Amino acid sequence: MDPKETGGVPVPPWRKSRKPAQVKRQLSQELIVETGLRILDAEGLDGLSMRRVAQELDTGPASLYAHVANKDELLELIYDRVLGEIELPERDPGRWKEQLRGYATEAHRVFAAHADVARAALANVPTGENSVRVGEFVFGLLIEAGMTPREASLAMDRLSLYVVGDAYEGSLHYARMRAAGLTDPGEYFEYFAGQIAAYYRELPLSRFPHLVKYIDELIADNGEDRFAYGLELLLDGIEARMP
Repeated sequence: MDPKETGGVPVPPWRKSRKPAQVKRQLSQELIVETGLRILDAEGLDGLSMRRVAQELDTGPASLYAHVANKDELLELIYDRVLGEIELPERDPGRWKEQLRGYATEAHRVFAAHADVARAALANVPTGENSVRVGEFVFGLLIEAGMTPREASLAMDRLSLYVVGDAYEGSLHYARMRAAGLTDPGEYFEYFAGQIAAYYRELPLSRFPHLVKYIDELIADNGEDRFAYGLELLLDGIEARMP
């Protein structure tokens, strides 16, 4: 509305109007981790650096080191932050197999939402609060279900490696999906499987009869189906070792 119509006084043309000051959020470890995770989700692990986080927070990299020692510690903190999204029930050793299945499926869902975080997980021994919370749940559940502590330790280790390793493979495919200019995982799977099928069908039938004949079966199941199948194999193996 025109200032003349309201009785207001116009701003002289030689006076520049001031923009409202942007109030910065106080720098903290929590804010740095939150920002790092946002960059990791958007740009992948290769796009994450202390300098990149500082740029996003409109500060210098040196100011971050008062809260995070280096990129390795930042990755550990980000990974632990992601593990905090995993919802765990109260342990019920009478339903250990169902609960382990639920935990692994929930962890798979959380890692899929932060694809590249699995790359950071493989390079570190998790020691954060959420990491030990998850470890206590799985380890305690197996012991309370009847496994010896040593067997429970090995079972937990292999189960964790399967979940994280599957997520890591998924992160590699996400990178390829972005490189191919695709955004829908289902569309990417069809694209990738189509390439594999075309190649296998060109193999010499006399040398590779099973791969050529059953290529449709080889590519029939998507990543979710394959994860579920592998998980059941692990759970059945653990069950076979229960007393």
